Amino acid sequence: MNWINDAVFYNIYPLGFCGAPKQNDGNLTYRLDKIYDFIDHFKELGVNAIVFNPVFESSRHGYDTIDYKKIDCRLGDNESFKRICDTLHQNGIRVLLDGVFNHVGRDFFAFKDIQQYGMGSIYCNWFYNVRFDRQSPKGDNFSYEGWAGHYDLVKLNLQNEHVASHLLEAVEYWIDEFKIDGLRLDAADCVDLEFFKKLRNTCKSKNPDFWLYGEITSGDYNRWANEGTLDSVTNYEAYKALFSCHNDRNYFEFAHSMEREFGNYGIYKNLYLYNFVDNHDVNRIASSLRDERLLNNVHTMMFTMPGAPSIYYGSEFGIKGTRTAYCDYDLRPCLNLGEIENPNFELFNHIKKLSKIKHTLSALKNGRYKNENIQLEHLCYSIKNDEQSVFVLLNQSDETRNIGFNSEFSGVLTDVLNGNTNYNCDGYISIDVAPKSSMILVANNGSFSIDFEEKPYDEPIKTNATNTKKVEENLIEEEIVLGKYRHFKGNEYEVVGFAKDSETCDKMVIYRALYGEQELWVRPYNMFREIIERDGKKLRRFTKI
Repeated sequence: MNWINDAVFYNIYPLGFCGAPKQNDGNLTYRLDKIYDFIDHFKELGVNAIVFNPVFESSRHGYDTIDYKKIDCRLGDNESFKRICDTLHQNGIRVLLDGVFNHVGRDFFAFKDIQQYGMGSIYCNWFYNVRFDRQSPKGDNFSYEGWAGHYDLVKLNLQNEHVASHLLEAVEYWIDEFKIDGLRLDAADCVDLEFFKKLRNTCKSKNPDFWLYGEITSGDYNRWANEGTLDSVTNYEAYKALFSCHNDRNYFEFAHSMEREFGNYGIYKNLYLYNFVDNHDVNRIASSLRDERLLNNVHTMMFTMPGAPSIYYGSEFGIKGTRTAYCDYDLRPCLNLGEIENPNFELFNHIKKLSKIKHTLSALKNGRYKNENIQLEHLCYSIKNDEQSVFVLLNQSDETRNIGFNSEFSGVLTDVLNGNTNYNCDGYISIDVAPKSSMILVANNGSFSIDFEEKPYDEPIKTNATNTKKVEENLIEEEIVLGKYRHFKGNEYEVVGFAKDSETCDKMVIYRALYGEQELWVRPYNMFREIIERDGKKLRRFTKI
């Protein structure tokens, strides 16, 4: 069994997560180092794999790549990202990156070369449909193909061997330098399949356990995920069913989708798909769902259906966000654990339980799906392998429902989601399921249980306003000592000494950058330690770390 069968993913859109400027300002800032503050959170949540959406240098949103071998300066640099990857690995968390190979940005070096040299550029064949008998919508003296009509995204010609080599060399660099464990392949339905075959060979030769999954929104998943190309794809069919079966009060939609995908005759029963309820392209699940009381049920389904579950950053707290025809920034907010407004702790603790259950039950890692009892507002399905049988019961109605099913088992069914309650069973059994709730029953001899650490999430996170007020009340100017400090914009420095201005005798702080070229800086002592105000909040200019 591969590591992927035990994976619980956490998906981060880094530029949003870090609150980076929407336009690349060229300033090096180590914003992604905030990931260190989340490691305990990941581990408490049961997360053991992180998917980072684009981290490489781009002009705006990450998908308009400038340089495949350089971390976006708004996030940090290559050395800081290596440290992040090393730390995540040391904590048992795998790292996957977003492979954006269908298109690049207009600031990509090869495209800039065509802008400068026209038909004399050696890179004319690096892009699709470059023509010099017309202008582009951007005013260039040539035209080209933009991805899906977006001319900020220049479509690469992956059939050009030099383009393929450039991209594959970058991937080898990511594996060698950052030790990444897999790739999400952006816009995989637009990427040449022959390139995916080369990519697979490159990655698997470096690491046989390397995992490749493609962003596929429709079509036959087997076309992209098979022994010759990718390992898996995004399960958009299940994504839609997971929320609409609750909005329409119709569990038949989910049940039939699962049977079609993973049942005895399921067309994807041999694939381990990437499951999700939201991401950086679609509305947050808390906004998609008409009745937020059903968030727990949605996640019970995602964690118990075949495939790998993924949590989009912040959605474990039920934060909301919707996209419009013109903007999707609400889907990609800055997230700080101490500043979440109205966090849904019930959902957070429910997901914690589901993660532990996923890690514990072998049937949830490689079992076969079967519908046992389907009704509009309640559902029972089983997940079984040769050593274990698990039954999932769901009720989305406003009243208790009695759900019956044939377990084909004599012994005890233990509800590991709700206090390890035991139910004696001899074949057919019917169980009362509370309104808007779920159960996960494990067939056993009566001695099986999964115990959870019952502790509430740290109280200070609950209210942004209260927490901020307490911090501001305690802010006083502190004496500066030798050691490491973080600037309020994110960069880290080390105070190495003090001096006096030769003219004024004012005390000065001498400090050096911890990353990059590690230049020496000097700043007046009182300015270094002062309390400043930004966006209505008081904070230290430099904070001791």
